[in-house]
Amino acid sequence: MNIIVCVKQVPGTSNVEVDPVTGVLKRDGVESKLNPYDLFALETALSIRETVGGTITTFTMGPPQARASLEETIMMGADRAMLLSDRRFAGSDVHATAYALRCGIMKLQDFDLIICGKQTTDGDTAQVGPEVAEILGIEHAANVLNIRDIDEHAITVTINLDDCLQIQRMDLPCLLTIEKDTCTPRLPSYRRKKQFTEDSIIICSADDLPAKDLARFGLKGSLTQVERIFPPTKNSEKHILSGDTDALSSEMFGILTDRKFI
Repeated sequence: MNIIVCVKQVPGTSNVEVDPVTGVLKRDGVESKLNPYDLFALETALSIRETVGGTITTFTMGPPQARASLEETIMMGADRAMLLSDRRFAGSDVHATAYALRCGIMKLQDFDLIICGKQTTDGDTAQVGPEVAEILGIEHAANVLNIRDIDEHAITVTINLDDCLQIQRMDLPCLLTIEKDTCTPRLPSYRRKKQFTEDSIIICSADDLPAKDLARFGLKGSLTQVERIFPPTKNSEKHILSGDTDALSSEMFGILTDRKFI
């Protein structure tokens, strides 16, 4: 079984600047890490491979430094990886991102299952995975809690619908997005790190992708644009109250009234 796991490198800190013109994050020089939600997607793929066999290819779109996240996935157990890196991908919204990933997946040609994390910690849209499936024209399931059964033709999963659980069976190929805390992701292996070779990661530009429309990449191909984005206001003000119960209650009531909380 050929499994593709879509991952993303995200900022490792909340102290990230935003481009005031484009509304996108300034990632250059910012500490980065593998998106935490994607760890559960990769562990799910590794468990499936242990059950039915096959290969795992991790896949991402990003700047050249995103290669580090792909190396981490290989040290965790992936067989190979592909990085889509081109300035023409910069500024992509969820639709343009999904379209670029679709083109990259088409370059790999043969796949049975695509697995994504539920969402990313920088965008939090939870839309890219389902959009990739829609553009590819395959079935998909979001918020997957576990794999109940899988064979060479179909997969059965449990889906979290918040107010209930749903069991869904889908023919392969299909796409899943995995909920967090569904499993315990394994740590990178030192042995696999020593065995790592540079040709384990394929790097592709926009020109290398098949069946593509360059006008659908990056800001140019984005159907949505951020109107305004800003970090939350930090407030370090504090007020320490002292006194007996009656005094504290009265003073607290006065503060809440003055600030129009009550």
